[in-house]
Amino acid sequence: MTEEQVDDGFEEDDDFEEEDDFEDDVAPEGNRVVGARARAAVEHIAKHLVDDPDGIFVDANERGDNVTLLVHASPGDLGRIIGKRGRVIQSVRQVARAAGATEGVRVSVDVAE
Repeated sequence: MTEEQVDDGFEEDDDFEEEDDFEDDVAPEGNRVVGARARAAVEHIAKHLVDDPDGIFVDANERGDNVTLLVHASPGDLGRIIGKRGRVIQSVRQVARAAGATEGVRVSVDVAE
């Protein structure tokens, strides 16, 4: 096909700049889940740390502006989440706090045994 045969409705000089009319939030103001970004971040990190990613479950408990995330994992993967001297879980807690700060909530992370 030649260029003359192809008519896609656009010319080469058309501007493709479009304005996005949405905000980059987890959900609209009324339906927002408190600590959703922190929970998603912790779940993502935990699933990539362990041998059995299907065994990871992150439970969220919220009280006002405080959110406690409880990470459930297979017994064999608990050591991978905690890390030597607890360094891995401390790093996960820091990331969760930063993600929670973007939403204006305080986040703490614990590991279920």
